[in-house]
Amino acid sequence: MTLDAAAAKKQVEEIFAASIVPTLTDYIRIPNKSPMFDPEWKAHGHMDKAVDLLAGWARAHLPDGATLEVVRLGERTPVIFIDVPGTARDGDTVLLYGHLDKQPEMTGWDEGLGPWTPVMRGERLYGRGGADDGYAIFSSLLSLRLLREQQRPHARCAILIEACEESGSFDLPAYIEHLAPRIGTPSLVVCLDSGCGNYEQLWCTTSLRGLVIGTLEVSLLREGVHSGDGSGVIASSFRVVRQLLDRLEDAATGAIKPNDLFVEIPRQRVMQAARVAEVLGAEVWNKFPTRDGVKPIADDLAELTLNRTWRPALAITGADGIPSVADGGNVLRPNTALKLSLRVPPTLDAAAASERVKALLEKDPPYGAKVTFKSAGANAGWNAPALAPWLEGALEAASAAHFGKPPVFMGEGGSIPFMHMLGQRYPEAQFFITGVLGPGSNAHGPNEFLDLPTAKRLTMCVADVIATHAAR
Repeated sequence: MTLDAAAAKKQVEEIFAASIVPTLTDYIRIPNKSPMFDPEWKAHGHMDKAVDLLAGWARAHLPDGATLEVVRLGERTPVIFIDVPGTARDGDTVLLYGHLDKQPEMTGWDEGLGPWTPVMRGERLYGRGGADDGYAIFSSLLSLRLLREQQRPHARCAILIEACEESGSFDLPAYIEHLAPRIGTPSLVVCLDSGCGNYEQLWCTTSLRGLVIGTLEVSLLREGVHSGDGSGVIASSFRVVRQLLDRLEDAATGAIKPNDLFVEIPRQRVMQAARVAEVLGAEVWNKFPTRDGVKPIADDLAELTLNRTWRPALAITGADGIPSVADGGNVLRPNTALKLSLRVPPTLDAAAASERVKALLEKDPPYGAKVTFKSAGANAGWNAPALAPWLEGALEAASAAHFGKPPVFMGEGGSIPFMHMLGQRYPEAQFFITGVLGPGSNAHGPNEFLDLPTAKRLTMCVADVIATHAAR
């Protein structure tokens, strides 16, 4: 049920050039940061501007019979909901998902680039949000247009674009409940917010880690004192933070210490990790912008893949109470606060993990220090159900038709909270989770880019999978 690849490619190239890339360029200019990073998002108006831009393009490109609504529930971030009637005989539903909110600016952009400055270099569009994942609404609608124009039947499709994903999708459950009668019971979920190991074949996401976020704060003094007077008498809050982190993480290896933050990795996922290592080789780790001479934390590429996808890992993503180097005087500071980002295995209970971390860090504080761990969220991970034979065949055929290589199945280290919600709500559904975030694309960091050839090929793959779904 694959498309006429040559005809589809010609049409995709034309539409991307004529309207999608120009609209994505305008979208990148809008600093519509997710609510966690812009609490005044409503007053600033950037979110509404992004919604209006994408919904405006979508209205002009809706298939016959389709409807679009911008849904707003109270003070929550809005969602775009598009209902496309099916052309197949059955009453099945496909749900396609994306988001339009963005991560904050981040420092370190190359000269001439910036988060809100769209720049085209070759066939890559630089700027925040194009790949993560503003392109999703365009690819979703274009895939259906390809099917209509090549007279390939498809099931009814519901397209949901949210505006809170980068904040953990805390508004989404209310919308899923509100829209449940209109969404129906999808038998296939397509999500375009994930990654790819390279730009040469179709990558299918098999799992996502969960995330525990919180702020660890340690205070021993009511105010700063002269370091020459207080050091050696009152413990440094930074040293106490180090002691507490040692309870959670082995500083020498990076391994998380509590055994109950691990899970048994399914055998199939271990085998898939070995295949990923075989396909990517050293690119498993050297895709990252390391300094000269930097090496990965292990030599075994399959183990590195499992570390990134099925094992817990800690990152410190923010700090308070620590002056800049230029402003750091000879003062024993009153407090140190660190933002902890703990990735947890896909099948681990993230809420229970958050409570475990809080208890671990707050128990028996050294020197009687005031220690608090304030959770900022616990997002559950996700492990895909077994692939139905029809979907496995569709992915093989689509990747061969549009990439010229077989697909690869890989877990991702990040989170997409929506997947866990849908897996719980629709346990019988099949999932096609994929994306364009490959080597160097650097979502959330500087120099994020959308690789346009990959987005185009992926659009055609989505069309093929939806066509096979209707014919299964």
